[in-house]
Amino acid sequence: MTEHANITENPLLIGKGLPPFEAIKPDLVVPAFEKLLAKLDAELTNLEAQVEPTWSGLVEPLDRLKESLNWSWGVVSHLMGVKNSPELRQAYETVQPKVVQFYNKLSQSKPLYDAFKKLGESDRSDTLDPAQQRIVESAIKDAELSGVGLSGEKKERFNAIQLELAELGTKFSNHVLDATKAFSLTLTSKEEVEGLPSSLLSLAAQSARAAGEENATPENGPWRITLDLPSYGPFMQHSTRSDLREKLYRAFISRASSGELDNTPAIDRILQLRKEKAALLGFNSYAELSLARKMAPSVEAVEALLEELRRVSYDAAAKDLAELKAYAAAKNVAEANDLKHWDISFWAERQREEKFAFNAEELRPYFPLPQVLDGLFSLAKRLFGVTITPADGTAPVWHEDVRYFQIADETGAPIAYFYLDPYSRPAEKRGGAWMDECIVRAKIMENGTTTTRLPVAYLVCNQTPPVDGKPSLMTFGEVETLFHEFGHGLQHMLTKVDYPDAAGINNIEWDAVELPSQFMENWCYHRESLFGMAKHYETGETLPEHYYQKLLAARNYMSGSAMLRQLHFAIVDLELHHRYQPGGDETPADVRSRIAKTTTVLAPLPEDAFLCAFGHIFAGGYAAGYYSYKWAEVLSADAFSAFEEAGLADEKALTDTGIRFRDTVLALGGSKHPMDVFKSFRGREPSTVALLRHNGLVAA
Repeated sequence: MTEHANITENPLLIGKGLPPFEAIKPDLVVPAFEKLLAKLDAELTNLEAQVEPTWSGLVEPLDRLKESLNWSWGVVSHLMGVKNSPELRQAYETVQPKVVQFYNKLSQSKPLYDAFKKLGESDRSDTLDPAQQRIVESAIKDAELSGVGLSGEKKERFNAIQLELAELGTKFSNHVLDATKAFSLTLTSKEEVEGLPSSLLSLAAQSARAAGEENATPENGPWRITLDLPSYGPFMQHSTRSDLREKLYRAFISRASSGELDNTPAIDRILQLRKEKAALLGFNSYAELSLARKMAPSVEAVEALLEELRRVSYDAAAKDLAELKAYAAAKNVAEANDLKHWDISFWAERQREEKFAFNAEELRPYFPLPQVLDGLFSLAKRLFGVTITPADGTAPVWHEDVRYFQIADETGAPIAYFYLDPYSRPAEKRGGAWMDECIVRAKIMENGTTTTRLPVAYLVCNQTPPVDGKPSLMTFGEVETLFHEFGHGLQHMLTKVDYPDAAGINNIEWDAVELPSQFMENWCYHRESLFGMAKHYETGETLPEHYYQKLLAARNYMSGSAMLRQLHFAIVDLELHHRYQPGGDETPADVRSRIAKTTTVLAPLPEDAFLCAFGHIFAGGYAAGYYSYKWAEVLSADAFSAFEEAGLADEKALTDTGIRFRDTVLALGGSKHPMDVFKSFRGREPSTVALLRHNGLVAA
């Protein structure tokens, strides 16, 4: 008993419940994992010695073992993303190899694999329900893809590769964070900030104050512009100074591509190791290995979809660019005769303003975060019958801006909780937006009683922070991002599956995971939903009707270009992981340039080192999987079209369809194959028609 009491002194060893963030310090990480891994190692040896090929003799004890590691490692990984510091990095890097080694050992355990194989054999598996059967099948496949069948030198090599890849991913991510943080542009004169909206001037002055210019004001500067998206994006759209846009653009596209932070060697090494890893497992390429656990049947099937979309969007994007050039040329300014990369955002924004008679900035006052949350929550209630209420103060948080909410069902009983960390903090938080699991739903048996452990999600965004006493005033794009992450959150939180291995997003094929998130973005354009949240932060006035009409009209503005951009990323990713030969005649940058010929209408600059900051595929889970956004968007657009067919203005039809969506896509988690889940919602297989129609790329 004393041993157990001792363990709980370190908050990273609690192993369950909400993490006590205020007590978790970087210096506790190393001692916690030394103790935890030793304990789990002994438990694994013990389990292997007495494992039985039954659910209770194999899956349940294995779940308990994995859960305590996932809990502790999850907390540290989460803090690396939202509260990064040199001390935490050092601790993480010390512990990461040991954690990877333990996961390898666990996933390559022959006794556990053999037990799963036995459990999966027909007569035994008759006692399992379909969700349990799918969990067993996945466990067998995962073990095989984790090298359980390797031995001797091959196994040693495989494990060394896993270790090196994990370290390279962390390093890659840190380099991007540091490179983004390292560059800033301090502007001191009025002419340098010409054209910039007041929201950006306020943010830039706040950023200057944070960097030591204590007297900086939005009116008189100095103004600090950074490569962080809430600063970079609006600057590129609105600054009238082409020379400053160029400076910023060149800094942005060359992030992490030179000096100590250069990710080029890491990219080469990662691609080489992934190819070798795939070969050890008997695959011709890493893309084939990646697809072995995805919904798409083959690399050819993915390429066929990407090519179908590329043909349509390339022509549309070429037309977009020609129109933009003509528009700029008509303005008789020197730069307009030869539009450069850093001019595109600026002129696209001017053309949008003129074409649709509004600009992105005008809408901000109508989207203060508290109001947007109210709108999002009331939509969730109308569609899915759930009630979301603030629960701030009932959970420990890692930063004072983080909020906490409860989700309750129709009877008022709590079914889930989530954290929301909305604002950009470039010094310690990585860019982008994501949903992560804090706690996964499960049936827990303790002291003879069974309880349901409720899921908790982390929702992380990087939107414009509150400035000068105003709430966070969101761009429409930031609103869409929040809806997107909330969609991921709903799938994690509204799951009805009680097995942690298939609850929420667990065991869902990766290329189907974006379905609920991309589905939720559609509601930002839904009349009732939009008017429910778009209210002026000072006057409370609802967004005027003409703005709504303009938003709808502008929705597909340059949508061919936007789609082509995503296809460019997806095709480059697939090519690098399927046909590219490390150490051959082409470098990864050459591959990208070659593919750019058919996937960009304005060729990238020679020094464009976009790959060096492409964290999705080099430091995240999207390697040979970036196509998943498009694959799942076919599903999500088709799913949304079910609501359109039912009638978007018909409350009863919306609720009925919403409950069906909740009971299938949001409830079933990884307990069934995503195609079966989709068909149970939609009544048929998905089609690309809705996606092309929604993007205005085919006649409605």
